[in-house]
Amino acid sequence: MTATNPATSITLPDHTQLPESDGTFVFAERAGGKNFQEHPQSILLTESIKPVLQKRHPDGQYCIGQDLGIYWRLTDPLEKGAEAPDWFYVGNVPPLLNGQTRRSYVLWREYIAPLIALEFVSGDGSDERDKTPWKGKFWIYEQVIHPAFYGIYEVNKASVEVYELIGGKYQLLTANERGHYTIAPLGVELGLWQGEYQNAQLPWLRWWDLQGSLLLTGDERAELESQRAEQERQRAELESQRAQLESQRADRLSAQLRSLGVEPEV
Repeated sequence: MTATNPATSITLPDHTQLPESDGTFVFAERAGGKNFQEHPQSILLTESIKPVLQKRHPDGQYCIGQDLGIYWRLTDPLEKGAEAPDWFYVGNVPPLLNGQTRRSYVLWREYIAPLIALEFVSGDGSDERDKTPWKGKFWIYEQVIHPAFYGIYEVNKASVEVYELIGGKYQLLTANERGHYTIAPLGVELGLWQGEYQNAQLPWLRWWDLQGSLLLTGDERAELESQRAEQERQRAELESQRAQLESQRADRLSAQLRSLGVEPEV
């Protein structure tokens, strides 16, 4: 279903009528190409933040975009009027539209800006920091799309910059004592974690809670539960061995007392 701008009588397309991201998104060349790390990085962010978002949105009204186009103006060709963050989150919007999976996020139909947009640098980072009016990514996010937080992650430099939109301008945030950046509306921190994920040892971009505890993926939670269960099994086995040794010691003591003509009960 299309919408009409009453001021201009122009029929505005919806997400089903705009070019979509399907793994070969038309904006990829603007980001300097992609690398194999970016897809698992998106999955890692999505999977670990999911329990937080489910608690924040018990009605399920939120969406996460992974290399999905955010349309902010009509252009020719259409895809020139969009940016495709590598990862973004928008709250208080339906995950499906008319029962269909989102093909893009169209600002002129939904009006709600993402809370956070993240770019994974695969070039030299100049595209992500470009402030050229109407063309540069930084300018478009700051002046038009307005995500409250904008992050630039460079895996090759093991670095992340996080900006917060304050008074209409992005202000570079300072990391806390843990080296993390606080995303207060979500009650989480964002930072780098050196470890292995998807068979790759890298400085991954990850979430923590405000107490500094790492937010785990489903596999990590299952592994942690398995370790806890094994520790509990070992503890129970140790207690059983201690009880058995105590019983054996009591039996020996009773035998010694009987050899001296003393009944243990007495």
